[in-house]
Amino acid sequence: MYKRVLLKISGEALSRSGDGRSISPAALTFISDEIRKAWRPEIQLAVVVGGGNIWRGARDGHGMIDRVTSDNMGMLATIINAMALQSALEHKGIHTRVQTAIEISRLAEPFIRRRAIRHLEKGRVVIFAGGTGNPYFTTDSAAALRAAEIGADVIFKATQVDGVYTGDPKLNKNARMIKKITYMEAIRKGLKFMDTSALTLCMENHLPILVFNLHVPNNIKKAVGGEIVGTLIK
Repeated sequence: MYKRVLLKISGEALSRSGDGRSISPAALTFISDEIRKAWRPEIQLAVVVGGGNIWRGARDGHGMIDRVTSDNMGMLATIINAMALQSALEHKGIHTRVQTAIEISRLAEPFIRRRAIRHLEKGRVVIFAGGTGNPYFTTDSAAALRAAEIGADVIFKATQVDGVYTGDPKLNKNARMIKKITYMEAIRKGLKFMDTSALTLCMENHLPILVFNLHVPNNIKKAVGGEIVGTLIK
């Protein structure tokens, strides 16, 4: 069993199925239920949430909005999602704090490493929002960075598929799921489950990554208990 876990959730996971946009109450209910089932007093749980359901950075800018501005807008989108997830978790009776890389003190705490760790030690779920606070970095990089800073035992990357595949299973019927792989093998093969800078940061800090399907009930609970429910990268 892990003691301190960082859970990475994409922004799309909070959206309605099909359109990939906005925030769905049904999706929020499911995710908060899954976190509630996994949470226990002896487990310290932090969350990094993406913002792709609201704004996808440069892709949504279509060349009309410069990359830095577009990435800043994406970081603001993650704060919206974090506030929604905080409200859903507190509705389930889980004490939660949102900390942001971009200072927005009227809505959330600024990210302070020692304060974040103290919240975790007191049994609160901490949601890290605002990415890294810098453009050109994904929320995968933010998850790797925050996990290293708080001394997490593992990163859970909850995705839309069962794990890491040799190719896109939606496009390639022959793609097979990989149960275990090293960081260097994943980088060398160009597997797209996490960007290279985030994967390299995990490798340098000896942070294992478990990639699994968010939408399978009890997967987060099983992963917290030490089961390999998807693909393990270490």
